[in-house]
Amino acid sequence: MKLQQLRYIWEVARRGMNVSAAAQTLYTSQPGISKQILLLEEELGVQIFVRSGKHLTGLTPAGERILEVAGDVLLRVDNIRGIAEEFADDKSGSLSIATTHTQSRYVLPPVIQRFVTKYPDVALHMHQGTPIQIAELAAEGTADFAIATEAMETVGDLIMMPCYRWNRVLLLPVGHPLSQVGRVSHADIAGYPIVTYVSGFTGRAKLDEAFHDRGLSLRVVVTAADADVIKTYVRLGIGIGIVASMAHDPIKDSDLAAVDVSHLFDYSVTRIGFRRGAYLRSFMIDFISMFAPHLDRQIVDAVLECHSQEEIDGLFKMAKIPVHH
Repeated sequence: MKLQQLRYIWEVARRGMNVSAAAQTLYTSQPGISKQILLLEEELGVQIFVRSGKHLTGLTPAGERILEVAGDVLLRVDNIRGIAEEFADDKSGSLSIATTHTQSRYVLPPVIQRFVTKYPDVALHMHQGTPIQIAELAAEGTADFAIATEAMETVGDLIMMPCYRWNRVLLLPVGHPLSQVGRVSHADIAGYPIVTYVSGFTGRAKLDEAFHDRGLSLRVVVTAADADVIKTYVRLGIGIGIVASMAHDPIKDSDLAAVDVSHLFDYSVTRIGFRRGAYLRSFMIDFISMFAPHLDRQIVDAVLECHSQEEIDGLFKMAKIPVHH
């Protein structure tokens, strides 16, 4: 059995049984991967993949168990490499972050600027996607960190820590009637067409719940994953916008009236997640602290000692998570 063979079966499964895609990712040939998979199955005496003709269609029960252990082996190999790199040069390497548009556009830029200034020899890679895609990228090891508000808990292989709390702001065309209301209510908002986030993005679930719990329905006319798109349609007069407070820039958005509506909604929490069992290099822990100063090395070390997400959540139960405005 070769380590390379384990990496092949892991990548093929991760690519949805697509051997060509796995070969492209691993910079090798499709026939080479297929041959090594057959050799591994012959050595083990069991089939790892279900086949339909020449095509792989799934994992056998044995294959599921083998892949689970193979993932652990590959993670440990990556950790050994990370430890060696840390001792050889603790200020160079690579850092891969998977996150949403809101985080990458409005929250991360000053953090990234500070990080690359301190660590110019660390290659930084950014991946954008849906919250579920982001969590999966971290769980499978493609990204070192996932940063998102929703869907992180759907992936069981992640360690998650709370970074900050945030709420929402109502964006209106200048002169809109709601800009003259002293304290906007749910009913006030429900009376107008709404432009806001796609379901599953940036705390949309809490937004819907707030109106549903009061027997009100939202007339959502446009949805987007990108707050800049939401602002565009508000400027066109399509509807009133509800966005994360950190997505509002008083200078760049001076042509829009902003109304604080944090009294109407529960706060959402943005979290950072990484693969359970992964080795965190010192510059990775430093990045966490830059992004969320309350997550210092001592806290991160305590989190790494926990055996479950429930235990981790207990560490932060009484902690005051900062609010991002």
